[in-house]
Amino acid sequence: MYLLDSNIFITAKNLHYGFDFVPAFWDWLEQGHSAGILCSTEKVRKELTIGADELGNWAQSRSRLFLSPDASMVPSMQVLASWAHSGAFTPAAISEFLNVADFELIAYAHAHGHTIVTHERPNPLSKKRILIPDACDAMGVPWIGPYEMLRASGVRFILEPSKP
Repeated sequence: MYLLDSNIFITAKNLHYGFDFVPAFWDWLEQGHSAGILCSTEKVRKELTIGADELGNWAQSRSRLFLSPDASMVPSMQVLASWAHSGAFTPAAISEFLNVADFELIAYAHAHGHTIVTHERPNPLSKKRILIPDACDAMGVPWIGPYEMLRASGVRFILEPSKP
């Protein structure tokens, strides 16, 4: 199953898949969740609903798409936190990482064998920010970009024929 990062939703809304011109993307997210293809976490939903905008309203009304933490994540969270503290990251980077959705997202994926979907790219030399791909690599969690997910899922957003 694919586990979506906050930036998938935010970038989709702001750039490539606006609600007004690619509603099929948003419909597919719901269908993909119903089919057991994708989900996200409750902490991602909280990040999305901070802003009182169209995306926040969309996420607020689709709480079933966003999974809550569970007991099986505890060992994964402990290993992930230990990895973050054992690296050469700044204290600020560690603190931020442990308090944002990325930490929960990676721990959930690790505990449940999911693949994370993110726009982030690895930067193993980063000290001021812990990036999802680097943490995933350290934990053995697979990660891909959104277009790889769409292609692997066989998604096609087809233009409707124009009406005369």
